[in-house]
Formats: sequence, C-alpha cells, structure tokens
Amino acid sequence: MSGPSQELSREDLSATLAARKELGAEFEPALVESLAERLEGMIEARVEARVAQRAPVTALPPVPAAQSLSPNMRLGLALGSLGVSIPTTAIAAGIAGVPGLVVVWTGIVLVNVAAAFGPRGR
Repeated sequence: MSGPSQELSREDLSATLAARKELGAEFEPALVESLAERLEGMIEARVEARVAQRAPVTALPPVPAAQSLSPNMRLGLALGSLGVSIPTTAIAAGIAGVPGLVVVWTGIVLVNVAAAFGPRGR
C-alpha cells in the first residue's frame, strides 16, 4: 500500500500510458494493477485524514433495565384499578352497554396480569 504523501499526477498517468504503448498489451494488466494500487492508497489516505479530522464520537450512556414493581406498588396498582373500575364500569355500561363493559374489564384485567407477570421487585 502507498503512504498518504504519495500523489498521482498527470505526469504519472502519462508515463503509465506511454509505458503501455512501449511495452505492449501483454503488460497492460500489470500497469493497470499498479495504477489501481496507487489510487487505492491515495483514497485510503484521504479517508483516514477526514476521519481523523472529525470529532471523536462519545459513547451513549447504558440503557437502564426495565424497572420492576415492588410488592407495595403491585398492591397499589390492584387497589387503584379496582377503584377506577367502579366509575368506568358505570360510564361504559351507560354509554355502550355490554360491549363497553367487556372493553373496560378486559383493559383492567390486562393491566393487572401484565403487572403480575412482569419483572419482580425486591
């Protein structure tokens, strides 16, 4: 690989073309390979220089694990959902009838099941 100081000038390209004319088509693959290696080296050097100019990327803080509910929080959730169920049952029954009751109680049951089977607290 070539270093970052190596440049590819018009004279270099002209010399490569002249060498191809002098040496013939049988040396063309070697000349093309040599030219390609020099181009790759120049590109790599430019990319490395640009990457070095960029500000360093700071690491993101770790994401905390899901917070679990303590037994007291679970009890509070159960009692709170029972307290909320009284007015929501009355409202749902008055507005939507039986389908409203099914929706309200399905939601209450799902919240409490999710809390019961979620991560355990201390």
